[in-house]
Amino acid sequence: MKRIIGAVALFSMFSTPLLADVVKQTKGSFEDKFRQLEDEDWPTPNGVRSATGAPGQDYWQQQADYVIKIALDEDKRRLSGSSEIIYTNNSPESLSFLWVQMDQNRFRADSLAEMSSTTNPSNRISYNAVRRAMRMETFKGGFDVSGVTDGNGGALPHKVVDTLMRVDLPTPLAPGETTRVRIGYAYNIVEQRVIGGRGGYECFTKEDEDGNCIFEIAQWFPRISVFSDYEGWHNKAFMGRGEFTLEFGDYDVEITVPADLIVGSTGVLTNPEEVMSATQRERFETARTAKAPVFIVTPAEAKAAEKAKAKGTKTWKFKAEDVRDFAWAASRKFIWDAQGVNLNMEGSPDTIMAMSFYPKEAEPLWSSYSTKSIIHTLDVYSRFTTPYPWPAAISVNGPVGGMEYPMITFNGPRPTKDDDGNLTYSRRTKYGLIGVIIHEIGHGFFPMMVNSDERQWTWMDEGLNTFTQFLAESEWEDEYPSRRGDAKNIAGYMKSQRQVPIMTNSESILQFGNNAYAKPATALNILRETILGRELFDKAFATYADRWRFKRPTPYDFFRTMEEVSGVDLDWFWRGWFYSTDHVDISLDNIVKGTINTTDPDVEAAYARAKEKSDPGSLSRMRNADIEKWADRDPSVIDFYNKNDRHTVSDGQRKKYKKGFEKAEQWEKDVLTSKDNFYLLTFSNKGGLVMPILLELTYADGSKETINYPAEVWKNNPNTVTTRVMREKELVSATVDPRWETADVDVENNTFPPKIAPSRLEAFKRKPSKSLMQRMEMAVDEDNLTPHKAKKSKKDKKD
Repeated sequence: MKRIIGAVALFSMFSTPLLADVVKQTKGSFEDKFRQLEDEDWPTPNGVRSATGAPGQDYWQQQADYVIKIALDEDKRRLSGSSEIIYTNNSPESLSFLWVQMDQNRFRADSLAEMSSTTNPSNRISYNAVRRAMRMETFKGGFDVSGVTDGNGGALPHKVVDTLMRVDLPTPLAPGETTRVRIGYAYNIVEQRVIGGRGGYECFTKEDEDGNCIFEIAQWFPRISVFSDYEGWHNKAFMGRGEFTLEFGDYDVEITVPADLIVGSTGVLTNPEEVMSATQRERFETARTAKAPVFIVTPAEAKAAEKAKAKGTKTWKFKAEDVRDFAWAASRKFIWDAQGVNLNMEGSPDTIMAMSFYPKEAEPLWSSYSTKSIIHTLDVYSRFTTPYPWPAAISVNGPVGGMEYPMITFNGPRPTKDDDGNLTYSRRTKYGLIGVIIHEIGHGFFPMMVNSDERQWTWMDEGLNTFTQFLAESEWEDEYPSRRGDAKNIAGYMKSQRQVPIMTNSESILQFGNNAYAKPATALNILRETILGRELFDKAFATYADRWRFKRPTPYDFFRTMEEVSGVDLDWFWRGWFYSTDHVDISLDNIVKGTINTTDPDVEAAYARAKEKSDPGSLSRMRNADIEKWADRDPSVIDFYNKNDRHTVSDGQRKKYKKGFEKAEQWEKDVLTSKDNFYLLTFSNKGGLVMPILLELTYADGSKETINYPAEVWKNNPNTVTTRVMREKELVSATVDPRWETADVDVENNTFPPKIAPSRLEAFKRKPSKSLMQRMEMAVDEDNLTPHKAKKSKKDKKD
């Protein structure tokens, strides 16, 4: 414990850094974690994008409408048809050519995606990798373009560049003008579980299955590329991971399929009387106002349809307004259930049809949870962001694990068979299904409505969506096992070495799920719960969603909106969490207890004597205690100083103190007679990321107190700070971030005095070493590649 000499000295030592120290830090190693990002990192506001984070008065974006006719050849697994693009140039520039996205070209053997694919050097290769390699040897992927013409049928020059195609216009398309481009095309559909992708088919060909297929169709038509105010033409090739940047438009689509296939799609079905039975139409109308999901196609009807293929075809016609993409799914295996939803919100339809399409292999899980998860998602997201605007929201079970499109999503989890052949599901599968449906339906808000650039800034849709997913999961049930959102779940990734900042292009991201999903979601949850508080955050977040509804925001629009609406400077937060790979590790290094030096000589002498007595003393003096000393033999050497210790107070000292105390002003007397304890707490920032210091103090009487220092406590020194706490109570311990709110990667250094860390030791027995003969039998020729599987098959287990 320290004795503090005077309140003025205390203030100067611990409250205000010396100017010389600040100057030295600035000149040397000082890093300003609170420098304004506006100064050098963010684009200058303009008429298109304002400084407030809102669209400016000159905001514009292009319009792309489509008329598409497509036919499915089920036996050949092939689509063929035509797409007409009606393109309106709302930009201030004339365009002499258009860029069109040809995403199926990713599956060409010579595509940029295939040719740049790498693998780990190893003498092992998975069965699936071998299977894919073998399939790609013979599979002819990519679009086969049969013609590119203008609105009058005249041929247009065009050039395919990997997953893009440039279409040259006869005359430049001036601002405000519209042009039409018609493209005839066909392509072979990938088998998704073999080749991969965000769409494809899955066939049930095992002996105990029916031999039918599920088709999930996406990136299936030539889509116009984006022309934006901040990049011009967006012509970065599609390599599989970086998703999509698209324009809004209206769609008129005709899908011709075998007559007994059920189709679920983006948009509204406009010819139900031609493709649905009277019973199905009646059930659909009942479902609009039902209190629970209603079967449009029952499990028994779907099972019966699997047994025989009908002859002929049917054409399903759909229309969709204000969407940025279009996807669909088809199968005769589909069970179809639906329930109408009324959100009672301005900007949302009176009835939204929440619908699920799934095979019998998805039961009993899907009928219990799929459509209900859709309804829950629409409700929570609409309250926290902006109202859902479309008349349908669909979940389809098929080969794709999780993928989103306007009004329709593909979701993979389904039950597995137990040893007796019965379908059952685990806890992980149940919550995996609920979670993926919430996530993919949630993408209807980010980016299907708040239309961010997925390929450039993956976190703007995946991160914001994962954060809102966490909110929705929290409202599903108590103790929902969310994987992402809580600060403690990201700590392991935050301290890892192989990572890049969140603000990294999708194709350059390392640890994709952690970087683009988990870290931004966690950052936003910390911003909501710890930095801003729920009221400020929720208002700012909803304002961002409303401002950019059916528009294309950039990260800077998001950052600016959050600051503008909350009224809080967050540049330090964006810099640390989104622009760096720093992590949170705040260590409580030391606590010093100080009390005021009263200047009363008698009081201070007693204090000094007590302090000396509390010391352990000299070991040598203790052992020499029984030895006869010279002074014992000759008492004449003992004088005044032997009879009075060095702390003895003289009368002169007392008189001087009394005189000075009487002249002091009352506030000075109050300071000198204060009984408060002054605790000096020293913290170090070991992770580099500045964050608030959330401090819990525990006192000798058992009471606790919380003090939350703002992040700005680090403004003058981002590496180490000392704070002061004045309390009459006796402090016994202090802990940083006691509720694990900040993703601190090392909680062991958060408490002072340090605690003994508990651990669990696992006892084991050494396995006997194998004989030479046993090792020879297990040896593998390292010169060959040995296919392996992650798990043994049932047959292998029995053997």
